[in-house]
Amino acid sequence: MPSSSIILVSKCTVVPEQNSMIETLKLSVSDIPMLSCQYIQKGVLFFNSPTYSMNDLINSLKQSLSVGLVHFPALAGRLTTDADGHVHITCNDAGVDFIHAKAKHLAVRGILPPDRDVPDCFKEFFAFDRTVSYSGHFKPLLAVQVTELADGVFIGCTVNHAVTDGTSFWHFFNTFAEICKGAKKITKSPDLSRDTVFNSPAVLRFAEGGPKATFSGEEPLRERIFHFSREAIQKLKLRANNRSVATKTISPNCNGFSDPSEILGKQSNDSWKTVNNGYGFNRTAEISSFQSLCAQLWRSVTRARKIEESKTTTFRMAVNCRHRVEPKMDSHYFGNAIQSIPTYAPAGELLSRDLGWCADLLHKNVVAHDNAKVRLGVADWEREPRLFPLGNPDGASITMGSSPRFPMYNNDFGWGRPVAVRSGKANKFDGKISAFPGREGNGTVDLEVVLAPETMAGLENDTEFMEYVSEVVV
Repeated sequence: MPSSSIILVSKCTVVPEQNSMIETLKLSVSDIPMLSCQYIQKGVLFFNSPTYSMNDLINSLKQSLSVGLVHFPALAGRLTTDADGHVHITCNDAGVDFIHAKAKHLAVRGILPPDRDVPDCFKEFFAFDRTVSYSGHFKPLLAVQVTELADGVFIGCTVNHAVTDGTSFWHFFNTFAEICKGAKKITKSPDLSRDTVFNSPAVLRFAEGGPKATFSGEEPLRERIFHFSREAIQKLKLRANNRSVATKTISPNCNGFSDPSEILGKQSNDSWKTVNNGYGFNRTAEISSFQSLCAQLWRSVTRARKIEESKTTTFRMAVNCRHRVEPKMDSHYFGNAIQSIPTYAPAGELLSRDLGWCADLLHKNVVAHDNAKVRLGVADWEREPRLFPLGNPDGASITMGSSPRFPMYNNDFGWGRPVAVRSGKANKFDGKISAFPGREGNGTVDLEVVLAPETMAGLENDTEFMEYVSEVVV
């Protein structure tokens, strides 16, 4: 494995180019539970620019970040708690961290080994290691680290998870890149309103010093990227849907596999192709390709864990609620607008049934999460305010995060698209999965899989899973 040692070149504070016109933004029912989650750490890897010198690139990134913070003023602020216990983002233009580092002993292709674990060096390409989001009371809410490699550069973005979900994170990252590339006007401004179903008078009280992470983070782990081609995902979807075609209502919008967006079947695990049966809207007929992929992963990881047949297993998915509520929220609402959907099944039944049965469990749960379910979730949290229980305490859980619909490869800073997307060590535990789009697009998916070493070894030997995995060559 490549050495992970890096050299710090410089660190500074970048402030917005203009003062914020917004004073505060109150954290919502969807934001507050994330205060015990660690900062989001995601970044993009590039080959060197043929035109920029590194000095020019660093200066351009700093300037673009300063401009970008004008559009996203919350990221340059700090968290504050008022006398009533409500937590707010104070948009005080305190600024964000910008770090320049070097790892010139590392080459792009050397840190993207096929069929091997993700090198530890990526964990050093991000700031705020193991920092919980409550720390935004006294730390910046955003840090950008630019790490020089022998023939490339990694731009790592670390953002407070109580301030953004994945949708808002990538909206900011894309805008940052768009400005650096030379855009005079950004494509889409964030919606900073707080008049949504998630706005609530409920208060979650914290002990002095704030919450800790809900998982240890000390257990040995392995991490791999598994790539799934469009064709492999089509095969999985066909398997999942063939089990009970005769009992399903087929939507007139369903068109096989001709639409790449349908192959993914989600945006943050969404599936919204529905038909009107004369009595209102019925659930979508088809199990999506992403649900099929998740079902296969659930089965194979459960098999690799050698769990007792009677033990209940859990597959937890985060869903984007922006379009699920009525009235619909702006698609670029800035903040967290997610809820977690757990699906349960005994290990024995999960493995004795076919893929379609498992996929249909996930499918029904996702499609049923409508406006009423979202509002029930809000009301439940208001009755019992609590932190999000990230982790795998029973050894039988999988947590799916991120989304292959996020525009990760749209981060062109002026010299081309990224070669790869990678994350840091934040919020990782046995059973944490993140879904990324494949670099080639067109419905391909990369799964970042984090498992206990013995479970990962079992997954690598699971022929039902590995037959769908293909190699990516940079």
